Amino acid sequence: MNVHDKAPAREIRQFPFETDAGIAARARLGLVVLGSDHTIEHEFRLILAETPGVAVYHARIANDPEVTPETLRAMEKGIAPTADILLPGMPFDAIGYGCTSASMVIGRDRIGELLRQARPEAAPTNPVSAAFAAFAALGAKRIAILTPYSDVVNEGIRSYFEGGGFEVPVMGSFKEPNDNIVACISPKSIAAAAVSLAAEGGVDAVFVSCTSVRLVEAVADLEKRTGLPVTSSNHAIAWHMLRLAGIDDRLPQFGRLFTLGLHGA
Repeated sequence: MNVHDKAPAREIRQFPFETDAGIAARARLGLVVLGSDHTIEHEFRLILAETPGVAVYHARIANDPEVTPETLRAMEKGIAPTADILLPGMPFDAIGYGCTSASMVIGRDRIGELLRQARPEAAPTNPVSAAFAAFAALGAKRIAILTPYSDVVNEGIRSYFEGGGFEVPVMGSFKEPNDNIVACISPKSIAAAAVSLAAEGGVDAVFVSCTSVRLVEAVADLEKRTGLPVTSSNHAIAWHMLRLAGIDDRLPQFGRLFTLGLHGA
C-alpha cells in the first residue's frame, strides 16, 4: 500500500455514561466580580474549601480602578448582562454582586433587581446587604468601619450605614482610591488599623469595607485580639450567600459570624 494512502475511517465508539450532581452538589453560587478586584475570588476559595459540594462561578464586570461615585454608578448598566453569562442554562441558589461602595451608590434594592433580571431563581445579595444581615445575626448596632476609600466615598458610607439604622462611632481609612493599590495593602496594616479602631471602644463589631481588602484569614485572630466580632465585605457576602443557599455549615475557624445562621441562631 502506498504510504500516502489513508486507512479507511474507523467508527468512533460511543460509551455509556452516568451523571452525578457535579461539583455543586449542595449549592451553586454566582458572583459578579469587578474587573479590578484582586481578592474576592481568593477569599471565597479559602472558605469554600471547607464546604464540600458548594461551588462558586465568577463573571467579571468592566469598571474603573479609580473609586469615585461616578465610576461606581457607571457599573449599573453592566450588572444584569454580566450575571447573565454565568453558566447559561444552569440555575443558581444565590447570586452576588461584589462591590461594597457601588452597592450603596446604586442602591441595595436596585442591585437586587438587576441580579434578579438575569437570575430570577437565585437569592440576590451584595456586600452591604450581607453586612447588614451579619450585624443582625451578631446583634451589633454600633459599628467601627475601616475602609480604603477617599473622603467623598467614606462620607457616603457613613451616611448609608446610619440610614440603615446603625451607629458609626469610629471610622478610619487608608484613603487610597486605586483598587490595584488597595489589593496590596498588607494584612499587617489592615489588622493594625482594625485593632486601633476597636480600641477606641463603644462599638459592637468591626467592619472592614471593600472586596479588594484581604481579611478572611485574619478574622479569628482579630476577634481574639479585640474581643469583638469582625467581618469584611468578602467575609460577610460569602457567609450570606452560603446561608441564602441553605448551607448552614458552622466554620469557627473563620470567626464568630460563621458559627451563626441568618438570624443569629
